[in-house]
Amino acid sequence: MSGARARLIAALDLPDRRSALAMADRLAGHVGVFKVGLELFVAEGPAFVAEIQGRGCPVFLDLKLHDIPNTVAAAVRSAACLGVGMLTVHAAGGRAMLEAAREAAAAAKAPPLILGVTALTSLAALDLEAVGVSGTVGWWVERLAALAVEAGLEGLVSSSHEVRELRRAHPGLALVVPGIRPDGAAPGDQRRAATPGEAMSAGASYLVVGRPLLTAPDPAAAADAIVAAMSEASKSLK
Repeated sequence: MSGARARLIAALDLPDRRSALAMADRLAGHVGVFKVGLELFVAEGPAFVAEIQGRGCPVFLDLKLHDIPNTVAAAVRSAACLGVGMLTVHAAGGRAMLEAAREAAAAAKAPPLILGVTALTSLAALDLEAVGVSGTVGWWVERLAALAVEAGLEGLVSSSHEVRELRRAHPGLALVVPGIRPDGAAPGDQRRAATPGEAMSAGASYLVVGRPLLTAPDPAAAADAIVAAMSEASKSLK
């Protein structure tokens, strides 16, 4: 799979194996990657990852690991044994933790791409202030991004609102952008959302889409429409 479709990540944010596999079957061939997050991983366990991989797409394991360096390194090693293509860690865990994650991944037979999560797309300035961060969301994202790059990570997760500056500062990084909402879709709990075209035009490498696919009457058609918007935006950049 190539082109824009390979860059579309379908978030299987569903409660159980049955519903997630049914959705994966509907989306197979229409998206490039399946994301397995906390809810599904906790409910169904590591064996479920192999079932999703059987649908012919790489798996993005979105666990947002955030713990002491030794614990995170051990978790990365375990995830790498599952053959996942991408894995998230919180950049706020600090340089030692990020370096431990990178080193553990690099030692794997098939190293996953370790992505440093910057600021969750549900956060706004007041949320950061409540946990003691006095700068703007953009400042916080750039600070965490720099820390992740210093630790040797090759990918980041951020909202589309920050991705343009991140692309300018770090042209070679993989930038994964969640909080994607097609034109007319409700933002839900996403504070910093964008359309597929806006995110791609800003410099995103991959888009993560959940509810707009999961709640669509025809998820495959919804995915195809998003891929078309991504392709159009990519053409405008050439």
